[in-house]
Amino acid sequence: MSRFMDVHDGFVGVTEDQLAEAHAADLAVEGEEGVHFETAWLDPESGKVFCLSTGPSKEAVMRVHEKAGHPTDQVYAVDIVV
Repeated sequence: MSRFMDVHDGFVGVTEDQLAEAHAADLAVEGEEGVHFETAWLDPESGKVFCLSTGPSKEAVMRVHEKAGHPTDQVYAVDIVV
């Protein structure tokens, strides 16, 4: 399994509760793709959301986000950690 960080744009003004709902939508379908979303962070001023996950591939992460209703093509493998 690899670790991935993905980035979403367009979440300006989103609340903590709304972020939790979006994260829950990912968790509801993540098993279909063998992905697990660990954490999500939000910068409400820039509208950027960052998600940390593990899974078999970048494409699997993208499919989960698509199914959950917030697609992104900004998915990066972050397997090197110091």
